[in-house]
Amino acid sequence: MARSAPERGRETPPAELPRFGDRRRGRIGLLGGSFNPAHAGHRLIAARFRRALRLDQVWLLVSPGNPLKPRAGMAPFAARLEAARAIADGRRIIATGIEARLGTRFTRDTVLALQRRFPRARFVWLMGADLLEEWPRWRGWRDIARLLPFAVHPRPQYNGRARASQAARTLRAALRPPRAAPALALARPSAWVFLQAPQNPASASALRDARHVTENGEQPSHAPLPPPAAPPAAPLASRHAKPRPSPKPPNPPPPPNPPPPNPPPPNPPLPNRRRAGPLARAAPTSISTG
Repeated sequence: MARSAPERGRETPPAELPRFGDRRRGRIGLLGGSFNPAHAGHRLIAARFRRALRLDQVWLLVSPGNPLKPRAGMAPFAARLEAARAIADGRRIIATGIEARLGTRFTRDTVLALQRRFPRARFVWLMGADLLEEWPRWRGWRDIARLLPFAVHPRPQYNGRARASQAARTLRAALRPPRAAPALALARPSAWVFLQAPQNPASASALRDARHVTENGEQPSHAPLPPPAAPPAAPLASRHAKPRPSPKPPNPPPPPNPPPPNPPPPNPPLPNRRRAGPLARAAPTSISTG
């Protein structure tokens, strides 16, 4: 029995990328990561990369196990791959677990295997500014830069450190201006651009914290405090209620006692008799009796 055609407006996603490759042409961006979990920020960044670099597709390479990340808190590979497929459209943005089928764990080995299996594709490595800062910790990171061009997407709180990082200083001579992004896929390896784009603060760690809050009812220590609750609104008066007389204002307090009047000036001092004039010091005149 023939299968029914898919509903209009819905496309059946293509099958998983062939392990042994094919002869497809096009400009393909490689966005690797754990996707623990995949979220809308990944889809937004993949779409911005595709438009800015004029890519035909972006492949979300779901890592079977990142050697630089602890296993604690890492969801199973199948769950992470399913979450990545949920945010991809299967046509321009494709989520793939081809790394697990190739048996590669390091990006350098994955890029070499993809270039051998898809010889006619023009690959570009895609990363966020946070990964550029830690890139020297990757095995053979200079080899990756010699294998294909790469583009960096800005991320809040990482851009300054990324531009001053060891990788950026080492590859400064190969840095292209953002206006060269549309032709980056055709450039020689080691060429790279630091895109200018709106920055999305969403991260997988923040979403894991939010999921932890939902499941356990706990609040992570770095979460912002909730805003204070607004005071309850006063109940509305009924239309038929009698208006209440407005309360009389309280009697004003008595005015303060006025300051006492200025005291009268003291009496002037009496003159000193000892220092009186010559009339006061003269002796009485004697009367003669004749």
